[in-house]
Amino acid sequence: MKLMLSGIKPTGRMTLGNYLGAIKEWVKIQNDYHLYIFIANLHAITLPIDREELIKNSKEMLALLLACGIDHQKVTIFLQSDVPMHAELGYIISTESYIGELSRMHQYKDYINSKKIQNIPTGIFIYPTLMAADIFLYDADYVPVGADQKQHVELARDIAIRVNNRYGKEIFKVSAPYIPKYSARIMSLSNPDKKMSKSDEMGEKGCIYLTDDLKLSSKKIMQAVTDLGSEIKYDIENKPGISNLMAIYSALTGLSINEIENKFNGQLYGTFKKELASVLVNELTPIQEKFQTLLKDDKFLKEVLSNGALKAQKKAKEKLDEVKTLLGLNLF
Repeated sequence: MKLMLSGIKPTGRMTLGNYLGAIKEWVKIQNDYHLYIFIANLHAITLPIDREELIKNSKEMLALLLACGIDHQKVTIFLQSDVPMHAELGYIISTESYIGELSRMHQYKDYINSKKIQNIPTGIFIYPTLMAADIFLYDADYVPVGADQKQHVELARDIAIRVNNRYGKEIFKVSAPYIPKYSARIMSLSNPDKKMSKSDEMGEKGCIYLTDDLKLSSKKIMQAVTDLGSEIKYDIENKPGISNLMAIYSALTGLSINEIENKFNGQLYGTFKKELASVLVNELTPIQEKFQTLLKDDKFLKEVLSNGALKAQKKAKEKLDEVKTLLGLNLF
């Protein structure tokens, strides 16, 4: 069985975009892969974050992953900082990387060109080397990737090939990006030209959080930006608003775009939005109920992370020891 690795940063509340674009897919494939999912709290401190906020976000993210259907008995779930090999290999990988290739990373260039941050933390620059270490530690066959992280996975592949060639052996597996046949890319409800994000510049109207009050979630759907005309037709270029809502409906129901167009043929946007809001509430209700129950069970959550960390540490230590021996860092 192939191994798949993915991490999710606890830098804010989990959005509907996170759920439909990643977590729902993980739930589908957790029986088909050795799936490792880590809460990427080391990546979360790349930019300053309040201590209490980080703790709260990490705990809620763990509870939500489980509430959404991730089976901790099938999936290795752990906190990144509980496996110190990530940070150690991250430094080693930084010595195998070049300033030129790191400075070409889109995320770094975005911050360089942004006027919002005057003093850019070093972590922004070396973020991709830690991400590469995350991947290398577990000999991941596949890494689920979105458009915003694809370049980092490509860099990890380049580093793996370079190190393997330098030492004449396959020390690092060259992982392949995992792209589902249909992966929901959920856009902002207030600006469908931009991805749904917890940092939506248009405010929270554009983003649905999994822990939002369900009445508020329904309201956000009803107030979502649509387009000129009233035809419920998928056309990203000319009708991005309704196309985004149709993508959400498709991801929630499993219906194809053609099936949705046929189902709502001749109906108005308002009718479609009401149906979508109802489907969304039906999907989120059991998740929220389970989330609230799990959030109160610190003993269980701690046990899940502890068991996950032990399994991850064992595999990560084997790889790190192999690397350190190869580089001459182990004396005996």
